[in-house]
Amino acid sequence: MKSEKIFIFDTTLRDGEQVPGCKLNTKEKLELALELENLGVDIIEAGFPVSSPGDFHSVEEISKVIRNASVCALSRAVKEDIEVAGRALKKAKHPRIHTGIGTSDLHIKSKFNSNREDIIERAVQAVKMAKNMVEDVEFYAEDAGRTENAYLARVIEAVIHAGATVVNIPDTTGYCLPHQYGEKIAYLVKHVPNIDKAIISCHCHNDLGLATANSIAGIIAGARQIECTLNGLGERAGNTALEEVVMIIRQHADLGFTTGIHTKSLNPMSRMVAETMRMQVQPNKAIVGANAFSHSSGIHQDGFLKDAQTYEIINPEEVGADGSKIVLTARSGRSALAHRFRIIGYDFTRNEIDALYTEFLVLADTKKEVGEEDLHQLAKITVTA
Repeated sequence: MKSEKIFIFDTTLRDGEQVPGCKLNTKEKLELALELENLGVDIIEAGFPVSSPGDFHSVEEISKVIRNASVCALSRAVKEDIEVAGRALKKAKHPRIHTGIGTSDLHIKSKFNSNREDIIERAVQAVKMAKNMVEDVEFYAEDAGRTENAYLARVIEAVIHAGATVVNIPDTTGYCLPHQYGEKIAYLVKHVPNIDKAIISCHCHNDLGLATANSIAGIIAGARQIECTLNGLGERAGNTALEEVVMIIRQHADLGFTTGIHTKSLNPMSRMVAETMRMQVQPNKAIVGANAFSHSSGIHQDGFLKDAQTYEIINPEEVGADGSKIVLTARSGRSALAHRFRIIGYDFTRNEIDALYTEFLVLADTKKEVGEEDLHQLAKITVTA
């Protein structure tokens, strides 16, 4: 079965930078943009040019050096925003303007003090304006997750008719359950007559921890672009994590999708983003966390040492990780202890390991982790006996 391409839209430099303390200067943005292109992302959202002179300059400079990926600039459905975004993208080989407006009744009434018809008109005018500057125009329906489906379909039909090439269906507040988000995408596929003229994009936030699940539900239902960030960085609880959706698509080949991401670069890229943006990755983070391939339970360790696939569905090398780790704690078993002893040069018999294990447990109960120096000290018990 031929796999369908899922376009990876990386917004680490825009949505990811909105995390407090993660502000990037132009030099840092340029370095990350070049590495994102090497990683294989299809679209790099470089920034929000109208927000500051510095961000305009960053988008402008990134546009000059990126050759393969599309360079995208965010704007509101505001004339000045769109014009500034277009100017910032002048040197881009593959420019994209990403414009949009809130479509939920909550946004329409509370944020814009407007009505549904006016919002459609503003959305259409924004897309037409952007289309006069670039060929590739993406429209976002902010808070689409809480927008009534029939009205959302009207908005999407109108902006595609106006020239939008990509329609972004954001779950801006991370509200949707996966089946709800998937049903929303499926509704648009079925009820928007011209939907075949645009790519549907998923932009999911992680307020309820469902961003990755919702994005996968979205592509199963018909979306073909996922908007995401390295390490899941982003506003509030973050965005869909690039490394997670890419590896889900890779591991579940039966879904019939593929991406252009070079997975062996995922961990090195994750570390670069964490260092540059000064935002540590939680140890238990899927794919790129320090403990993603660590085993400390005796039951898990024994199974892993017999066959790695018993407790690892991904080969660490496949995602550029340093390798699997057997971590010794009070929960570890004899097989793990013998394994770690062999690594540092001791080949003890089963009886010797049994004797050492008793001493090991006494020590392990006093420490979070038993290290190499501790093992050398324990070895002396048998070596000098």
